[in-house]
Amino acid sequence: MASSKKPRHVDLAARVETFLKQTVQPGQRLLLGFSGGLDSTVLLHLLHGLRAACGYELFALHVNHGISPNAGAWQQHCADACAALQVRFSAVQVDVPRDSGLGIEAAARIARYAALKAFPTDRVVLAHHRDDQAETLLLQLLRGAGLKGLSAMPTDSSQILRPLLDTPRAMLEQYAQTHGLRWIEDESNLELAYDRNFIRHSIMPSLEQRFPASRLTLARSASHLAEAADLLDEVAQEDVGPLLRDGRLDIFGMRTLSLPRAKNVLRYWLAGYLPEAPNTSRLQEIYKQLTGARDEARIEMMLEGGCIRRYRGEAWFDRASLAAPDHLLVWQGERELLLPGGQLSFNTVQGDGLSCAKLKGLSLTIQVRKGGESLRLYPNRPARSLKNLFQEAGVPAWQRLNLPLVYCGDALVAVPGIGVAQDWKAGAGEDGLEIIWQRV
Repeated sequence: MASSKKPRHVDLAARVETFLKQTVQPGQRLLLGFSGGLDSTVLLHLLHGLRAACGYELFALHVNHGISPNAGAWQQHCADACAALQVRFSAVQVDVPRDSGLGIEAAARIARYAALKAFPTDRVVLAHHRDDQAETLLLQLLRGAGLKGLSAMPTDSSQILRPLLDTPRAMLEQYAQTHGLRWIEDESNLELAYDRNFIRHSIMPSLEQRFPASRLTLARSASHLAEAADLLDEVAQEDVGPLLRDGRLDIFGMRTLSLPRAKNVLRYWLAGYLPEAPNTSRLQEIYKQLTGARDEARIEMMLEGGCIRRYRGEAWFDRASLAAPDHLLVWQGERELLLPGGQLSFNTVQGDGLSCAKLKGLSLTIQVRKGGESLRLYPNRPARSLKNLFQEAGVPAWQRLNLPLVYCGDALVAVPGIGVAQDWKAGAGEDGLEIIWQRV
């Protein structure tokens, strides 16, 4: 008598379809992070087969780290696999620094995630599975991670989806064999010098001999920890509300919180800027320097991806590599200009900004500060130095070097965030050009 039990791979397709219908809106663009290994090959096949049922657009991106001598062949394999399924494919080469202090695994992961998030799609889909989740929890425990790190990977975050996170790797292998899928084997996956490989090949087999359900229970623990981390985020949202102003954190207000809540606020604030949260000891040091140093002390702390500074009782975060341009830019009517350190926007308004009538036939140039500039903002008052105007407006010294200045000929006509020169202002009812500087 034939068995009526469905094959496990059929259940897998149904589970992924249910997940996608709950998390993806029809018409959205999904980007699969496609390495060409078993996990992402199975997910590519599943996502391709579910396009019609779920109504999304599917793209695949292969991130070539250039570490293995086989990297070029792997990229071609991924391109061929996507072509066979008529899935739009892209590849990007990333530079993985060997001297970042993070280790090559972490540096490669950060570079990979940055490439995926930079791609213009609605959601990124990754093929992490239950075994990955268990390994990640063990790694984070051994690194002394806090609750956020121990919660490992979520199935659904603001940008990333992991539809296979509750699926054991054995089920993916069965699916691949049933459908005759071909995938690549990264030779580095066997190198025990890498922490994750050591956990996978040396620790997990021993654990499973004594605790057969260890992968499942570890993944379940990660889920419980994720719920607790979400609760801490809710507490942080309540605490940070009165302390946040234009992305800056009120240090004096943070001092009124208990130490655990203050550190929770600091972690939550930094999560909006950093690819990975600082470890426990680093977070403690950041808190100590921000709250414990003399109020007039100059505080600068470099992190992977930016710098924390203290200025006038507030913590500021500036992203790395915000070098000022060394040449003029001529404005040619663009609504937006992307510059080092931010974006310059030009909006047409009435009764404010630069007078469009006075600008007729003239061109605007964007320059950076050289020192000694002055601006007259009000009638019957003298021009004042930019240094004084910056101090009054609370613009920190390190940001003044990047702030774009707007010139018409040799005349400084506007400084975003400071004002428009009196002789160039739009009158009441007159069309004007509002210029806004938004830092990254």
